Amino acid sequence: MANLYLTEQNSILRKTGDRLIVQKNEETLLDVQCHKIEAVLIFGNVQFTTQVVHELFEHGIEMAILTRSGRLIGQITSPATKNIALRIEQFRKYEDEGFRTRISREIVAGKIGNCLQLLRNFSYNHPDIDLGETAAGLKAKLATVAGATGIEQLMGIEGDAAKTYFQGFGRMVLGDFGFPGRRKRPPTDPVNAMLSLSYTMIFNEISSLLDGLGFDPYLGYFHSVTYGRQSLAADLMEEFRAPVADRLTLRLINDRIFSADDFRENPGGEAVYFKREAMKRYFAEYEKMITGEFTLKETGEQTTLRKCFRRQAEKMAAVIRDDVAYVPFRPEG
Repeated sequence: MANLYLTEQNSILRKTGDRLIVQKNEETLLDVQCHKIEAVLIFGNVQFTTQVVHELFEHGIEMAILTRSGRLIGQITSPATKNIALRIEQFRKYEDEGFRTRISREIVAGKIGNCLQLLRNFSYNHPDIDLGETAAGLKAKLATVAGATGIEQLMGIEGDAAKTYFQGFGRMVLGDFGFPGRRKRPPTDPVNAMLSLSYTMIFNEISSLLDGLGFDPYLGYFHSVTYGRQSLAADLMEEFRAPVADRLTLRLINDRIFSADDFRENPGGEAVYFKREAMKRYFAEYEKMITGEFTLKETGEQTTLRKCFRRQAEKMAAVIRDDVAYVPFRPEG
């Protein structure tokens, strides 16, 4: 199963039987069976019928609506799987400050640990690039996580670690692209545009999983509860940033899969985004990465990154229900 990415502007998504069809100007661009689809992501001005929504609901398929540049606007979710018992326990655990602090320590440690691992892997292949200072800074921050006594302190550690990490990340960007530091809203250069889109893709997948498993994605433990933000999805996403989004971005840049000609500037501001055809190629690269099999050293099993998204969501459910320790995703074991 795979995600369906719809980027052809002014096209329309219809259904016939149990198949989804994308048409534009009477031409059929795509015809696919529903059982082969994990989720549907619509970018920009792509229309869809109510019959399509009914079909997606019947198959438990999520639909995400995004801008042409990849900013998530909202999701359409099937009401088929709603685990009210899990939600009750999820809210109950939120009132337990000790629980929130314990799980937040693991989230922050997992994120920093995976950032360190990406640095080590890069250094192994590029011994001429000195990342020692960055690695030492991250190790120092990681050592303080276990002694953190509250969420605010952990937020500070995570923020400082992110600044240190992105200084090193800039030295890992090779070739023609520069990296001025992390720029989010809006992304001001191709590297930040790739990072932002990759983070959005991961966030959307995790949010859909959480909703399907019965969580309330808006109630997180590390990220504060904020109107309109799916804080639990933001929690689980942290450990996947470096080994998925950052690693993918570095590969696309350093292997020269994309060039400056694949990006456009927003005429109304300084934002930089993928051009339409380049974005289609990006989706193919993203799918190849998250569906590629690898051995998870923690268990020795063959898995994919997409399966690991679900695995971590299921771990979170077990933590909430059974008070077991949360073990973050670490691809290197």
